[in-house]
Amino acid sequence: MPKYVILRIGQALIVLWAAFTLSFILLQAMPGDAVLIKFLNPEYGLSPEQIAEIRASYAIDSPIVTQYLHTLANFLQGDFGYSVHAGVPVSAQLAANLPETLQLSFFGFVAASLLAGLIAFGSSLSPFAWIRNLVQALPSLFISIPVFWLGIMLIQIFSFRLKLVSVINPGPWESLVLPVLTLAVPISAPLAQILIRNLDEVQTRPFVSVARAKGASRGRVLWRHVARNAVLPVLTIAGVLFGELVAGAVVTETVFGLNGIGGLTEKAVGNQDLAVLQAIVVISATAFVLINLIVDLAYPLLDPRLRARTGATS
Repeated sequence: MPKYVILRIGQALIVLWAAFTLSFILLQAMPGDAVLIKFLNPEYGLSPEQIAEIRASYAIDSPIVTQYLHTLANFLQGDFGYSVHAGVPVSAQLAANLPETLQLSFFGFVAASLLAGLIAFGSSLSPFAWIRNLVQALPSLFISIPVFWLGIMLIQIFSFRLKLVSVINPGPWESLVLPVLTLAVPISAPLAQILIRNLDEVQTRPFVSVARAKGASRGRVLWRHVARNAVLPVLTIAGVLFGELVAGAVVTETVFGLNGIGGLTEKAVGNQDLAVLQAIVVISATAFVLINLIVDLAYPLLDPRLRARTGATS
């Protein structure tokens, strides 16, 4: 087991280093210059010599290898650099915008899990074939809907037409209703598909027939025996879906005008603010890797078969 843990942590660190390196290379290859975009504005009245000094302060003209090593060393110390456009530390911008994205992502994932559970168990408990077929078709529909289109349609229906949820000066919780629903619908689709497949597969196992032969009702067998074994494999896909969750949160924040990482990313792209973009990529990759690492380490604890296998290889 210790060998397995060390191996997984080592793999996670390699993935993080690769994400940092690849994002650094791609961002450096982007056309444009954040310093010139901001300080060539005639309103600042800066001379070419002053602009050159600003570029030197940001080490923009340094060799690419020097910039890479300097940025990597700073990131390892928790220093994300300064935003050229805002003129403040990137960490300050992240501290101001990240909580809203985390809140949206958390409630979005909870809502997606509940929606996936309703679809999967509704399909298994339905006594009519046409209802099962209809419910099982929902995940394919959900996953094909573009996030931005879904957000706009929800605003049109629930805010402008039905006037159930306000999008103009809403309360703190009211402002989360439509964004959370927008984020939850596409995320719930793969969770529901895998859960439906697992429920169908587990119900064919012998212990289910034994429980039914002892007089247990279909619902009791489903909740007490089938669900426990069917939910476990969903943990793996739940960790993988975090990347889609972050991407969906960025788009959703842009549609609803939320002050999260999505809005910060949009501004950073428009201003070619590479330090901000680099930090967002690395933080997103870190969160993705950490969640998958936790899932991988927790899985052997939840499944005795994997526990025995990892113990044998340690």
